[in-house]
Amino acid sequence: MTGGWAAVTAVLAMAQEAVAQEAVPVATPGDTAWMLMSTALVTLMVPGLALFYGGLVRTKSALNTMLMSLGALAVVSVQWVLVGYSLAFGDGSRWLGGLGWLGFGGVGTAPNPTYAAAIPHLLFAAFQGMFAGITVALFSGAVVDRMRFAAYLVFGVLWTTLVYDPLAHWVWGVGGWLRQLGALDFAGGTVVHISAGTTALVLARWVGPRRDFGRVPNVPHNVPFALLGAGVLWVGWFGFNAGSALAADGIAATAALTTHAAGATGLVGWVLLELRRTGRATAVGAATGAVVGLVAITPAAGFVTPLAAIAIGGLAVPGSFYVLHRRARTGIDDTLDVFACHGVAGIVGAVLTGVFATRAVNPNGADGLLAGNPSLVGVQLLAVVATMAFVAAASLLLLALVQRVVPLRVPMAAEVQGIDLAEHGEEAYHGSDLSDLTGRRTSLGDAVVLPVGAVRPMPGAVAG
Repeated sequence: MTGGWAAVTAVLAMAQEAVAQEAVPVATPGDTAWMLMSTALVTLMVPGLALFYGGLVRTKSALNTMLMSLGALAVVSVQWVLVGYSLAFGDGSRWLGGLGWLGFGGVGTAPNPTYAAAIPHLLFAAFQGMFAGITVALFSGAVVDRMRFAAYLVFGVLWTTLVYDPLAHWVWGVGGWLRQLGALDFAGGTVVHISAGTTALVLARWVGPRRDFGRVPNVPHNVPFALLGAGVLWVGWFGFNAGSALAADGIAATAALTTHAAGATGLVGWVLLELRRTGRATAVGAATGAVVGLVAITPAAGFVTPLAAIAIGGLAVPGSFYVLHRRARTGIDDTLDVFACHGVAGIVGAVLTGVFATRAVNPNGADGLLAGNPSLVGVQLLAVVATMAFVAAASLLLLALVQRVVPLRVPMAAEVQGIDLAEHGEEAYHGSDLSDLTGRRTSLGDAVVLPVGAVRPMPGAVAG
């Protein structure tokens, strides 16, 4: 009898152990492989952005512009491991994550079912870290030619810690107040693009315009670079958006298709507007339109149908196009029109997510206006307003703080000489020259000062 009970007890113990093992989430190879690839694709967007921005500026600023993107990825990645991930996704309050994952403590290879049950926790954290890095790189386009490299990096680290991390927690962190309200942001419309665009506008106003702003044509020095960079960004965006499904599943497939459809529609829409306005379709304009479409679909990518993605990409273009050309007539020197392309398109995309979202695409999302739930539009509008107000106020305070420690702007002599030489002691090109607008010869990238009023905005505009 005793032996029989012992056998029964052993069987029960084995059954309990099996149930316990089944309760522990295990990373699946397919999902893990997809997310490793997605993380690499998002990382690829940073050199893509460097090429895009670098091609759009003058020769004497090309290296500095490109290094701003790569430098942002480096310093933010260190910050993310030390404290950023914990503040953004750790267990905390409605406003900020806790300190439980400082230094990636407790972030291991086992999945965290709270955020992603099918991939290692470390991989989820790494994927999210790439988003933080590229956000800082995005707003560098507002102050190229004139902001000190050291000041930009210091501001970038502080901004990530005190602006990006809390905002990411609001929208994506468990317990975040915007997440609890039901705000939808599939891959960073508010967290990445609206925040970067708002910060770019604040930076452009605070740092001030370039010394020759409005008197010299801001002609891209290497349009093929810009086109190549836009193409690399487009490829990377598949990891950015489809990777945000956090699994190799149907939602990822939907996000990949909606991403491509919106980007393609943005390019077509921008070219059509250019043809109507000037009769010419520019390469820079085509690249800009593609980026606008890709930005606009980012918050909606995993929540809407492909037809809705075409509508979102198409509806975002007129707003960005208008703001970009209007900005060129103001005193705001957002050099690469970060606000027009990322801020405006991000706003349009976030609001239209509230219109087109449907649970038929993603049961974990929400129904929007066209699916019978108009309240989602209100929630999305609240998220946009809260994001812009918080980011603008915090960025102003941080700039005031950084300016007390590190001068924000290079001296005028450095602007004349070129920020590449002044800040880095290097040049992108040596021994090249070209003809200026009057037919005279001048060194490649040197400005030709024209009478006030002689410069018209480029048809394609420079943007990023």
